[in-house]
Amino acid sequence: MTILEDAKTGLSKEIKKAADKEDLRPEKVSKLISKGKLVIPHNNRGNSDIVPVGQGASTKVNANIGSSPENVSLEKEIRKARIADEYSDTLMDLSTGGNLDSIRENILNNVNIPVGTVPIYQAVKEIERPEYMKKEDIFKVIEKHARDGVDFVTLHSAITMNVLENLNEEDRVMDIVSRGGAIMAAWMIRNNKENPLYSEFDKILEIAHEYDLTISIGDSLRSGCIRDANDRLMIQEYLEIGRLVQKSRKKGVQTIVEGPGHIPIDKIRTNIKLIKEATDEAPLYVLGPLVSDRGVGYDHITSAIGSAIAGYHGADFLCYVTPKEHLSIPAPEDVKKGIIASKISADAIDLANRNENSKEKNQKMAKARNNLNWEKQFDLAILDQEELGKKLEEDKVCKSEYCSMCGNFCSLKLTEEYLEDL
Repeated sequence: MTILEDAKTGLSKEIKKAADKEDLRPEKVSKLISKGKLVIPHNNRGNSDIVPVGQGASTKVNANIGSSPENVSLEKEIRKARIADEYSDTLMDLSTGGNLDSIRENILNNVNIPVGTVPIYQAVKEIERPEYMKKEDIFKVIEKHARDGVDFVTLHSAITMNVLENLNEEDRVMDIVSRGGAIMAAWMIRNNKENPLYSEFDKILEIAHEYDLTISIGDSLRSGCIRDANDRLMIQEYLEIGRLVQKSRKKGVQTIVEGPGHIPIDKIRTNIKLIKEATDEAPLYVLGPLVSDRGVGYDHITSAIGSAIAGYHGADFLCYVTPKEHLSIPAPEDVKKGIIASKISADAIDLANRNENSKEKNQKMAKARNNLNWEKQFDLAILDQEELGKKLEEDKVCKSEYCSMCGNFCSLKLTEEYLEDL
């Protein structure tokens, strides 16, 4: 029995843990999971934390890490994984360079949070050229990742020959910016065959069902720039994603759907509502969206702005973006910056959506700030409290009665002093 199937018949231990974590009634969690609107990525061969994603749950953040052919360091990837384990809700290993089995094994052994992968990266690395992959090899890699204990996988199953044939008819600036999507498109074009991740989706569902593997359906045709946002290709792929979601639910397999991309602020609401409608409210996992193409070096900020708006309109799961996006592979310190930016965005979303836990923490922060209780403020802060505390101590910017911004003219101290005379 998978978690989805359990939800239709009773209350499993995973459902009870999820309810406790989110301060929800187990019956409500069970109902949402049974409808596919809430998922718990949790491989039945692993022992990762229970992290509910979707309707009713707090907004979750994912951190992408992983090697590249140009930058392979197991030690660095383990450091990134440990940072993600401390600050993020989930992580994905997107490694494409070095010994991928070893990197994945070490990441799984060093974290407690759920781990995701993109199996097609390993499938193509072992062959070197996309067109030479055999579909059997792709399925073997998916099963290997599941057997290793991975909790969720991104599969670019919705880019079909029909969708691909329309690519040249669209006036896109950037045709395909999804790495996995581009790999599958290359295979399809060279072999003149349908995407096996689509045509043999039932085989994937068999693997996913055996290991209770959550499928994250990748959006191969997400917009890679503002100019391409919400075009017909994106919409066509969303409809295919919706069909795959329905097939997965019928087979008892949990699914997440992936969204954009680069989207201007005025088009975010439309995009989120459209994909939510097309997928019957499946948990939505968004990369940003980035609200400007010009934030190079600071795209953790352009992403945080977009994700806050997307989350308010229904996105459930934020994939962080680091300052190195569009530039290079992120270093460990970039991973932390990306997570913190996304965590701030997630808290803003939860506040707007009236999450009681977020509301309570923000009220406590306000009281601590009003009382100039620095220790309490650091404890409640989203960011790295220990690092912040050290910096403030070194710079001598905080005193017990005020900070260095206003000094004796601190508004809180003045108000406290003079209000007594009213």
